[in-house]
Amino acid sequence: MKPRENSLLPLEDAREAALFFVVGALCFLAALAALSAKSTYGAARAWTAEVEGEYTVSLSGADATAADEAARLLAGLDGVITARAFSDAEINALLEPNFGKSGLPADLPVPRLIAVTGAADAEDLGARISIALHDAGHSAAVDAHAEWAGDVRHMLSISRIAALSIVALLSATAIAVIAFATHAALLARRDIVDVLHVAGAKDRFIAGLFERRFWLLGLRAGTVGALVALASVAILIALGRSGAERSGLLPQLSLDFPDLAVLVVTPVIAGLAARIAAGITVMRSLRSVM
Repeated sequence: MKPRENSLLPLEDAREAALFFVVGALCFLAALAALSAKSTYGAARAWTAEVEGEYTVSLSGADATAADEAARLLAGLDGVITARAFSDAEINALLEPNFGKSGLPADLPVPRLIAVTGAADAEDLGARISIALHDAGHSAAVDAHAEWAGDVRHMLSISRIAALSIVALLSATAIAVIAFATHAALLARRDIVDVLHVAGAKDRFIAGLFERRFWLLGLRAGTVGALVALASVAILIALGRSGAERSGLLPQLSLDFPDLAVLVVTPVIAGLAARIAAGITVMRSLRSVM
């Protein structure tokens, strides 16, 4: 005859409402941290892909005509896809955040800028651009955007590691809380455990009762935490779409398939962690008193 587990160890207990809230909150924070780590990785890949092969050429003491001639010269180099000289309006737009709409005085010389896009497999393109401009009599400085991409990748990698560390810390905290709650529940029902031992119940059977109870608690709490995280991300996405234009460098939360997969597995991981923590705690506690 199948044991009546509900009468021995109820699957629900009003005293565990606080534990349910704590586990749910930890799952919510862990899901957000995981989604942030994923979006940070996506932002790093997208931004570095955009700047690879991009160069900015600064011509000193050149006018618009000389800048156009230099751009045509660079467009003919092997490995150069496009080369375009900035117009006066574009240069003023770049200076406006720092100097206002009035810009710099008309008599102050401003370098002319040329945007160059090179092929991904072009070798030593920056050096060849400098040599070509120098041979043509231009005083130029070449800035390869890829040099900045390495620093950005390093910074975003640190942010991603930090987010994953937060996920690990929250998971460990949840396991510790469940282990403590399991030990407290075992002490509160010590009389039932003693009766089961007298009746011949093995430690594995008793541990199974607690495992099932905390498996369901972790599953329900993880589901609530994942749903709250889903709602929070949806609200942030809606606010981001209705707000000002965002920078392409900053991570952007999304709800694509990998994000939804993270939210789906969150309750399962919470339930499994709660089950394993409860089982280990009960087995160790029972063996320590034998």
